[in-house]
Amino acid sequence: MLFGVSIALMLEAGLGLSPWDVFHQGLAERSGLRFGWVVIGVSIVVLLLWIPLRVRPGIGTVSNVVLVGLTADAAVAVLPEPEHLAARAAFLAVGIVGNGLATALYVGAGLGPGPRDGLMTGLAGRGHSIRVARTSIEVAVLAAGWLLGGTVGAGTVLYAVSIGPIVHVLLPRLTVPGRSPAPATSERS
Repeated sequence: MLFGVSIALMLEAGLGLSPWDVFHQGLAERSGLRFGWVVIGVSIVVLLLWIPLRVRPGIGTVSNVVLVGLTADAAVAVLPEPEHLAARAAFLAVGIVGNGLATALYVGAGLGPGPRDGLMTGLAGRGHSIRVARTSIEVAVLAAGWLLGGTVGAGTVLYAVSIGPIVHVLLPRLTVPGRSPAPATSERS
């Protein structure tokens, strides 16, 4: 749920979104569907891409598919739209940090990757480097989202350069002892 709230904060800031959310926003604007429903729909499509990659979902995966989009929509409905740049910047900063915290919490729980993370690790399990798989996916969805009208801005750049370090610091502290934060695939590489 924290992941959905963090997305809503970045949406309300209007200063740029994560690459996937640029894509989700662009699709929502083009389709007329609510942002959260697009998040859920894209999650389901991405899960279908897991089948040939032999990635297994967990309860965390299913929770991610359902809760992130619904929570994002609910939070957007109750959050104020900040007008002043300082308030918008604060929404963005809290959104990015909250997103990093939410990522570390769900990955550290070891209950299954989110749909987008499972796609990345599934590709990596087939011989592609994590760096190439993740970068290729992020660049592709960012470009598609921008072409669809999603918000790309300073917040997109700030998200890109800060999310990795935030998760890097928080993940070891939030990983449940005895659980591997790495998503499970049916074949180990």
